Amino acid sequence: MLESTVLMERATDTRTRIGDTRSSVHVSPETGGLPKIAGVLTAHRGEHHVIVLQDFPDPDAIATGYVHQLLSAEYDITADVVYGERISHRQNVALVKLLNIGVKRLDPATDLTQYNAAVFVDNQGTTATRIVAALEKAGVPALIIVDHHELQGRLVPEFSDIRRTGATSTIYTGYLEQGVLELNKSQREHVMAATALMHGILTDTNGYLRADVEDFHAAGYLSRFSDPDLLESIMSQARSKSTMDLIQRALADRVVAESFSIAGIGYLRQEDRDAIPQAADFLLTEENVHTAIVYGIVVGDTRDDERLIGSMRTSKITLDPDEFIKEVFGRDSNGYYFGGGKSSAGGFEIQTGFLAGGTENEYRDLKWQIYDRQIKQRIFDKIGLQQRSSG
Repeated sequence: MLESTVLMERATDTRTRIGDTRSSVHVSPETGGLPKIAGVLTAHRGEHHVIVLQDFPDPDAIATGYVHQLLSAEYDITADVVYGERISHRQNVALVKLLNIGVKRLDPATDLTQYNAAVFVDNQGTTATRIVAALEKAGVPALIIVDHHELQGRLVPEFSDIRRTGATSTIYTGYLEQGVLELNKSQREHVMAATALMHGILTDTNGYLRADVEDFHAAGYLSRFSDPDLLESIMSQARSKSTMDLIQRALADRVVAESFSIAGIGYLRQEDRDAIPQAADFLLTEENVHTAIVYGIVVGDTRDDERLIGSMRTSKITLDPDEFIKEVFGRDSNGYYFGGGKSSAGGFEIQTGFLAGGTENEYRDLKWQIYDRQIKQRIFDKIGLQQRSSG
C-alpha cells in the first residue's frame, strides 16, 4: 500500500519464512520472547484497525479474524472484522451465529479513513480486491498479513507471517500458546476462540487428512479449551438443496481427461457461491481422478456484477495448485494474478467486464459458452490435450 509505511526488511524477512512449518513461532527478544506480532501490536497500541477477510470467508478466516480482534484488544487496539461479499456456507453461518462472532460485510459507504491500518488474515488481498482498492484509495496502509497460502505479492505490509501449514488457525494457535493471549476456559470468549480455531484447522486440513505436525500440535493445545458439543453442532450442518443441485450439475457436466475432472456449472447466485468448492471436493472423490476444477459465473447484487469464480482441488503431491492456477490464468491488466492457492487447493476469480449483465437467455447462453470453452482450452493446453468439440 503506501510505500512510505513499508519496512522493506520485513518484506525480505517474510520471504525467508516461506515454507517454515516448524511448531515454533518467530519470537522477538524485544517482547520478552513473545512472537514478533506482539511487538508490532505494541508499537501500534491505541489505534483503530480493520481486519480484512476474503470476500467469501471460510471457517479459517472467520476464526483467525475473531482471534486477531481479541489479541488487538489486549493492546488497546479497537478492530473491526470485515469481508466483501457474503457468508453463505451453512457451516460458516452456524459458526458466526453460535459463537456470536462479530464479523460484518463492509458497507461501500464506510469512511475507511477512520482506520490507522489494515490487517489481512488467511488472505493476502487477492481474494478481497474491492476492499484492498478502497483501502488504498483511502490511504490506509497494510500493517499485518498472517496466512498459510503461497506468497501472492499483492501487498507489502510492515509485518508478515506466511507459512506452509494446514491452516492460518494453526499459526494463531501458536501465538496463543506463546503467550500473546493466555487462554482461560472460565472465560466464554476464550472458549469460543478455541472452538473457532479448532473448526478452522479441521476444515482446512480436510478433517486432519492433510494436517502436518504443527496442525496436530495446535489441535492438541486447543482441545484443552474448546467446546466439543458446540463444534459438533457447527460441523453437523446439512448442505442446502441448491448446493446439492449445483453439485449434481457439476457431476453431469464434468469432462474427465488425464485424471483431471473439469466442470463448468453455468450461472449461480452469490449466496450459492460456496457450492463451487464443495462440488470440487465431491468430484475429487471419483475413481482415477486426482484433480478437480469447478467454475461458474457468480451473479452479484447488481445486474452488471458478474465474476467467473473457480475452485481447484488435488490429491496429486507433485501438482502445485498455486503454480498451476497462476500459469493457466495469468495476470490482470494491473499485473495481479487472477488466483492462487496452497498445497492441495486453489481458486481463481475473473471479472467478466464488458460482457457482464444481460437478461436474455440466448445472450447469457452464448456468453457462458465463450467462457466455458476458454477456461477448458487453457486447462487442456496446460495438461497437453487438444480442445474437444463437445462436452
